[in-house]
Amino acid sequence: MSFSDNSTMGQRSDQWGFSSQYTSEKRGRWTGLNIGAMVVGFVFFWPFGLVILYWILKGRDVRDLPAALREKWSQLRGNGFVRSDNVVFNKYQQTQYDRIQEIKDEMASRAKRFADFRADAKRRADEEEFNQFMARSPGQAGE
Repeated sequence: MSFSDNSTMGQRSDQWGFSSQYTSEKRGRWTGLNIGAMVVGFVFFWPFGLVILYWILKGRDVRDLPAALREKWSQLRGNGFVRSDNVVFNKYQQTQYDRIQEIKDEMASRAKRFADFRADAKRRADEEEFNQFMARSPGQAGE
């Protein structure tokens, strides 16, 4: 039995005698795409390169990274809560989040109405100032 023949144990080995489980977990997934993405990540912004390097060392493919980031981001920023197995609690929690969203929407609406009011007030003040200027010097306005 050769060093790299572990077929009797139920595991395949690579050319150095490491099991496939060991190579994927301990040494990473070094494909051309992964290496290229890591290099590009380091060239453009080094923290991206580190994230990709970590991802590769975990044995994951770079093509899985965007979906994983979106999922993690939605967990952090999405609806903001994790559902439990208690239906009544989930309903209460959803009601509270809906109420908070309504308050946020109302605040945004008030802020927009106030900004519109200020813009209109400024326009009216500018118009009044212009009319006063024109009333004081009617003969010079045409020159």
